[in-house]
Amino acid sequence: MRADHRALLRDFANAYQDPSSVVLEGFHPARHAIRFGATVHTAVTYDRQKLLAIADRLAPDVVAPIVDRLVDVDRAVFDKLCPRTLTSPLLSITARPADRTDDAAADRRRPIVCLESPRNPGNVGAVIRVAAAADVAGVFVTGQVDPWSPVVIRAAAGLQFAVPVATAPIPADRPVVVLDADGDHLRPSDLDPASVLVIGGERYGVSADARRLAQRAVAIPMRPGVSSLNLATAVSAVLFAWKTAVEDRTGSPPW
Repeated sequence: MRADHRALLRDFANAYQDPSSVVLEGFHPARHAIRFGATVHTAVTYDRQKLLAIADRLAPDVVAPIVDRLVDVDRAVFDKLCPRTLTSPLLSITARPADRTDDAAADRRRPIVCLESPRNPGNVGAVIRVAAAADVAGVFVTGQVDPWSPVVIRAAAGLQFAVPVATAPIPADRPVVVLDADGDHLRPSDLDPASVLVIGGERYGVSADARRLAQRAVAIPMRPGVSSLNLATAVSAVLFAWKTAVEDRTGSPPW
């Protein structure tokens, strides 16, 4: 079906500014959002055939929820709706889920990942993607990068809907573990599943305040001369080493 282009332009412009709405740029964020409970209420495409071929190949389970709301527009209109070039011809709007910060903080069976003042939205999205795969209790972000911005959602492939994600301070009522190049050699099987894993910003690492909160500082062992890892790579290394080490030692994963 086709709709009034001016109404669509207004709807998407409003959705990009409305903190209660989420704009999903591309097919991959939409498929994860739908799989984890989102309902798409507006969806547009400039190439229905290409979009449905992608969906049929990668995620046939989400075809119906998208098609039910799908509006066809010209490519020129689509480009006006979205400020970025997309590799898949889908742009959609859904509601932002309720804040689950308290639920994440109360779940002491699984760790929380806290990014302290990250600078790069793409890095934040990549960390959320890793954290969702590792099934942590939540991802908290301090500083200026909004973990629900369209760029972060795109980088996370929409997995903000799979794990509680919020702008929030480091929870001080749980064991705090900071990732620090000057910390002790990482022994992941010794980490408490109730811990908050704090990773500092890309340039300067964890702050002095985070170090004061921390019960432990750990470092990922690396080849001499290699000074650092990408945020998502570092988080992935710790979380999956942690789960594997505990399961190898005890026969069951830590969470």
